[in-house]
Amino acid sequence: MDWPAAEEAFIAQLQLEGLSPHTRVAYQRDLAILRQAYPDLHPAGLTREQLSRELSRLAARGLNGKSLARTLSAWRRFFGLLSQTEAISDSICLGLKAPKSSKRLPKALPVDKTMRLMEQQPSTGDERLIARDHAMFELLYSGGLRLAELCALDINDLNLSEAQVRVLGKGSKSRLCQVGTQAASALRIWLDLRAGLTMATALFVGLNGRRLGARQVQNRLAAWAVQAGMDRRVHPHMLRHSFASHVLQSSGDLRAVQEMLGHANLSSTQIYTTLDFQHLAEVYDKAHPRAHQKYSDK
Repeated sequence: MDWPAAEEAFIAQLQLEGLSPHTRVAYQRDLAILRQAYPDLHPAGLTREQLSRELSRLAARGLNGKSLARTLSAWRRFFGLLSQTEAISDSICLGLKAPKSSKRLPKALPVDKTMRLMEQQPSTGDERLIARDHAMFELLYSGGLRLAELCALDINDLNLSEAQVRVLGKGSKSRLCQVGTQAASALRIWLDLRAGLTMATALFVGLNGRRLGARQVQNRLAAWAVQAGMDRRVHPHMLRHSFASHVLQSSGDLRAVQEMLGHANLSSTQIYTTLDFQHLAEVYDKAHPRAHQKYSDK
């Protein structure tokens, strides 16, 4: 199997496994690294030493540990697939390790700034776009949705009578997310206005009636945050982080937050306990009368 055929089979396998479009594109880029490095070699002819050398080269270029781990994961999948049709061991990547990178804490907004962001209403602009944006941002924060999940929503996924929305998450796993009172109110306003724009199935569309893309949502939220006077750039995933952090601070129920976020492993959710501790530490530093008291050895 040559490179074009191998890549085509790999892409088909990724789709069959139900990986997200974002992950599939990333894995294709990771495989392209090998093809570009060894264009004259048959894929089945690559050795562990060559893979190790390429991994080292990527690290030397400054690729972080998380990206290197994903690249290695893509290669493992590829050679596992290749071993089914070629005389090659599926353990060619055995022993290869990506360096660990420090785990960055997710950036969440404080509750008061989140409320300011949600409650502000732009004074200028098309009322339909303002209503749509407000509904999108309320839903992101109310249900802890990922950006891709929001963009993929169809109107039939929304059930306002039950205050729920069905989303398709990573690995094509479906889950129900809660729709809070404020989000439901914003969505009803948007649905009334949306009816005059499109007959399409997409929940969130532009004035042209077409489904919104991820970059459009990112740009609209960034502009909304500027108008709200935020002191930082706000991105959609920050609303998901804020949702998780605020619910955990109020309830302390890590398992429930895991279910709401659609995390397969509890370890993915546990990072929010660090944010909760940071919040408590900041409150202590500001409020405790002896937090900043200086002492001398007199």
